[in-house]
Amino acid sequence: MDRLQKVLAHAGVASRRGSETLITSGRVKVNGEVVKELGTKVAKHDHIEVDGEPVEIEMPVYLLLYKPRQVVSTVHDDKKRKTVIDLLDSKISERVYPVGRLDYDTTGLLLLTNDGTLANELTHPKYEVDKKYVAKVQGIPTNDELKQLRKGVKIDGRMTAPAKSKLMSSDDKKKTAIVALTIHEGQNHQVKKMFQAVGHSVMKLKRETYAFLDLQGLQPGDYRHLTPEEVKELKKLIAKRQKR
Repeated sequence: MDRLQKVLAHAGVASRRGSETLITSGRVKVNGEVVKELGTKVAKHDHIEVDGEPVEIEMPVYLLLYKPRQVVSTVHDDKKRKTVIDLLDSKISERVYPVGRLDYDTTGLLLLTNDGTLANELTHPKYEVDKKYVAKVQGIPTNDELKQLRKGVKIDGRMTAPAKSKLMSSDDKKKTAIVALTIHEGQNHQVKKMFQAVGHSVMKLKRETYAFLDLQGLQPGDYRHLTPEEVKELKKLIAKRQKR
């Protein structure tokens, strides 16, 4: 269940504040009864009317998907490739879309939702939501190269924000390494370009965490609903960053 004014705003009836005005002025009915209380909560099966016109309810949905390789992070694809939406079953009737993107050949954690406000906040660089990637790279990065990644490197004419980097393992025979990189930005192909900037091309890439969320219990192609507590924690994280 969710607050009536939030449901109205999400349905595109009016802004959150405008929806509150509609309610307090007695223009909204729930299941045939006029509702003027702003704290009123409604469920998906409730019938809502504004000025006598029915409102189609689409309750917020929050999904965590383990994206496989060779799947695009879009709702539709002109090239007819499999999309992340194709991985969802018929139980998800709401129109969800990805929060940001993962490259076609990148695997890992991807959020999907129909909550546009939260999606925009999670992807906006000013909120600095950490995303941890694990990359298999050609060559073995030196300590100095890892320090460069931490300080920021120039890609596409601008410096990246400070990041966290850690050499997890290396293979001297194959001359490859596994490196963890945590960033809070989301430029196009950013992780691959950052490694390229210090002389190492990415062979495989996986996003392992998004904020405090991880892939525990999921296999590639699987998804789950976020718990109410997880959604609340994400919103709390954004609220804290807004106060800084």
